[in-house]
Amino acid sequence: MKTSNTLLGILGAAAVGAVVGVLFAPEKGSKTRKKIADKSKDCSEDLKEKLNEFVGSLSENGKEMLASGKAKYNELKSDVRQDISDARSDIKNATN
Repeated sequence: MKTSNTLLGILGAAAVGAVVGVLFAPEKGSKTRKKIADKSKDCSEDLKEKLNEFVGSLSENGKEMLASGKAKYNELKSDVRQDISDARSDIKNATN
């Protein structure tokens, strides 16, 4: 999670830097507004891409965790069945 926060911080700082740089450039207002719009679109696309990558990595991690959980569940279920079988045997032997 720290990596994603750092990445978002860097992208945000880069976007702010680009906007501030364009605002202080000695050009006509129409050119400046177009540059801001273009940079905003670029940053937005980059952010969407990074967010999709992050969500994709969460999905992969989630799949791994689910598979691991299923394996542990099946192992526990097998152990409980064996314990029940052992207890039945013990009860049967105790009553005979």
